[in-house]
Amino acid sequence: MRYLPLAFDIKDRPSLIVGGGSIATRKARLLHKAGAQIWVVSPNITEELQQIVVDSKGQWYREIYSAEYLDLAELVIAATNIPEVNGCVSRDAQKRRLPVNAVDAPELCTFTFPAIVERGDLSIGISSGGAAPVLARRIRAQLEALLSPGIASLVDFASRMRSHVKDALPEARRKNFWEWVFAGPVARRVEAGQLTDAEKEFLSALQDWQGSPNPPGEVYLVGGGPGDPDLLTFRALRLMQQADVVLYDRLVSPEVLDLVRRDAERIYVGKRKAFHAVPQDDINQLLVDLAKQGKKVLRLKGGDPFIFGRGGEEIDKLADASIPFQVVPGITAAAGCASYAGIPLTHRDHAQSVRFITGHLKEGSLDLPWKELASGSQTLVFYMGLTGLEKICAELVHHGLPVSTPAALIEKGTTQAQRVIVGDLSTLPTLAHEKAVRAPTLTIIGGVVSLHEKLSWYQPG
Repeated sequence: MRYLPLAFDIKDRPSLIVGGGSIATRKARLLHKAGAQIWVVSPNITEELQQIVVDSKGQWYREIYSAEYLDLAELVIAATNIPEVNGCVSRDAQKRRLPVNAVDAPELCTFTFPAIVERGDLSIGISSGGAAPVLARRIRAQLEALLSPGIASLVDFASRMRSHVKDALPEARRKNFWEWVFAGPVARRVEAGQLTDAEKEFLSALQDWQGSPNPPGEVYLVGGGPGDPDLLTFRALRLMQQADVVLYDRLVSPEVLDLVRRDAERIYVGKRKAFHAVPQDDINQLLVDLAKQGKKVLRLKGGDPFIFGRGGEEIDKLADASIPFQVVPGITAAAGCASYAGIPLTHRDHAQSVRFITGHLKEGSLDLPWKELASGSQTLVFYMGLTGLEKICAELVHHGLPVSTPAALIEKGTTQAQRVIVGDLSTLPTLAHEKAVRAPTLTIIGGVVSLHEKLSWYQPG
């Protein structure tokens, strides 16, 4: 690390800019936003820069640069389009031990301007030390997308409430309390603009923390999507970084699991045919028990937790136990896998509706409304249907769906291991056997499958 990231307080302090063009103006905007008093040395400057100088109560010197102007400054920026002048400014400033930045010349700088993410009093700087400024800006854009728009209000709220926490809790417990605030319902109320309710809940929780050795926990029921980590929601990513412990399923991809906070405890509770690592009732109770210990519990599920994910059963148990929880939807396998296979689930020429169906066999039978499913102009998507695939195809044909109806299997959809096997109701079971298709696999049946070859865009590695 060549450059040490620091935050300078330059409010009302004199900052000297040598140069008056567009680059100098951009630097002046940043300094002015931080409250600096701006002095400019240049024969000509932009109109905007003139106004910034006036607003900052600084001064414009319409002169050629000379070293005595550095006597005015506590911070120096060389922003001319003449490299020799910028070099001279840098050398003169360093002789005086003044921090200096020369635009687009890292070798002349003792400090650099980072790419800045700003939310009120919260600011984040991303610096490459001048080596890759475009990359730093790309990372800034990614952070901008991750941060909640209401986080500036949260910073202001925390500033107003700090004294309450300091008076109420010993130092050892303050950090945990603030983590609870920022990860829980108080923060959500602040970000939604419900400041009065947020303050009431904050003060009530603070009182509870004073009298309780175990502060309240919370459960995050989060959909991890079909496999590609790029398909996670921003809220899912935020909560994955806040959790103390994570309970995850077999369908959560390793790439998604890697985004969970590194020091979080991980508990595998996955299910596969004829084997449950942890029975569902035990999972429900474990969520309650961990939350009662004051932990932030992430229940991470593949796809969407409310589509064949038993999410409703789990939060029903949490509600009975008065455990705070929130639910974050994920891209369900039908939407994600179909998109990555180039199969639109609806299409004016092929399907005016779509059905999501569980193909999971229970006690050797699969009791479904076959006559309804065999009607035309719809797309059928079977989850967990690989074991019963032969019966599914046979029943649909028996109830009137043509044997030539296009059908597809999407194995490990949206991941680098994705495979798409296309056939029809007469050939799909045989293809599944010949291609040794394994779970997780999604089955799509209907005219939209015929568009796969033309619309397929995703090329796994």
